[in-house]
Amino acid sequence: MKLGMKTQKTGKQESRGQKCKIYANYLKRPLDFVCAFVGLVVLSPVMLAVAVLVRIKLGKPVIFTQERPGKYEKIFKLYKFRSMSDAKGENGELLPDGKRLGKFGKTLRATSLDELPELYNILKGDMSVVGPRPLLVDYLPRYSRKQHRRHEVRPGLTGYAQVHGRNATTWEERLARDVWYVGHVTFLGDVKILLQTVGMVLKRQGISSETCATMEGFRGNQKEKEGDRDG
Repeated sequence: MKLGMKTQKTGKQESRGQKCKIYANYLKRPLDFVCAFVGLVVLSPVMLAVAVLVRIKLGKPVIFTQERPGKYEKIFKLYKFRSMSDAKGENGELLPDGKRLGKFGKTLRATSLDELPELYNILKGDMSVVGPRPLLVDYLPRYSRKQHRRHEVRPGLTGYAQVHGRNATTWEERLARDVWYVGHVTFLGDVKILLQTVGMVLKRQGISSETCATMEGFRGNQKEKEGDRDG
């Protein structure tokens, strides 16, 4: 009897796993395309208004572009609305983020309006609606072997780590959650993340870390790297 129940349970798990694979491999990308297309059409008036405000308050360029690693660490150009000024110190170097991120820029980031141009990245296939956030190219050599797994899926407009603390958590926690997501991509899971994202944006939670205007740069985890070498 126990053997039969165990076999039935294993069969259900395998069936659920197959459904997850079908969604991740065949349905997620078409849904991303449709969502991005509809989003660009519906939100185009909002994006136009934001673009005008950015031009008035921060000047050119209106769109901030930067290279980021995508799926399998393929580099792509990320698009966002500019949120920081070009204010420089006496030495001619840019001031820290906190001093260049004014009230207007903080509002853009708090409402995530600066992220809207990334819908174009989703339309192109560089990104997904849900996935690990695309981080800096400079971070690639600093990841442990396990942390590199975050690049086995397309980066997302929002993600599992973003709805569990956003910038108010440690890098180790964020990257661990990114890796967890890679092994748990499901349709219902993505829907839940999207709903949680809306709630966080409305509440403006986790926008900054405790010690930085946005998030401190990732410097790597030496202990994890040593563990990689030992293994």
